[in-house]
Amino acid sequence: MKINGNEIKPGNVIKHQDMLWVAVKTEAVKPGKGGAFAQVELKNVLDGRKLNERFRAADKVERVRLEQKDFQYLYPEGEMLVFMDTENYEQISLQTDFVGEERAAFLKDGMTVTLEIYEDKPIGIELPNHVEVEILETEPVVKGQTAANSYKPAIVEGNIRTSVPPFVGVGERIIIATEDATYVRRAD
Repeated sequence: MKINGNEIKPGNVIKHQDMLWVAVKTEAVKPGKGGAFAQVELKNVLDGRKLNERFRAADKVERVRLEQKDFQYLYPEGEMLVFMDTENYEQISLQTDFVGEERAAFLKDGMTVTLEIYEDKPIGIELPNHVEVEILETEPVVKGQTAANSYKPAIVEGNIRTSVPPFVGVGERIIIATEDATYVRRAD
């Protein structure tokens, strides 16, 4: 689908210079001289390179629609992670680097993730926003300690480092954000 250059919004995936780019930031610029344009910061979907580009209203760009499909995480296999399509049960193996070393630590057996697919090729993966994990290591609980602004370091399942409130101890289950491994709350 073709759109005008000034209609690009953050999050849009466009085809530019025969590659797929995601718009990270967009800014409408109206200089004193000449026509208005959109200053767009683009990130290459496949290799992560960044590019700053100007698009005028008259410029036409190809906006790409990505297919989003749910997959279930099954198990790691060497440097690969194995996922299963929840509709047709076909399995797909992806490099651990594709998910990212830090993000792969959040994967658990049976977890549902969303793969973004373009022309039958996975180009992105979305994990659930929050996961439940068990605390493996942290300092002992201090009696009478309330939820003050102080947090203590902890290591949870998957060898993920995070910070937890002082009243949380080893063996407890907590909810953490997959985006930045921050503590959200105790698990129910």
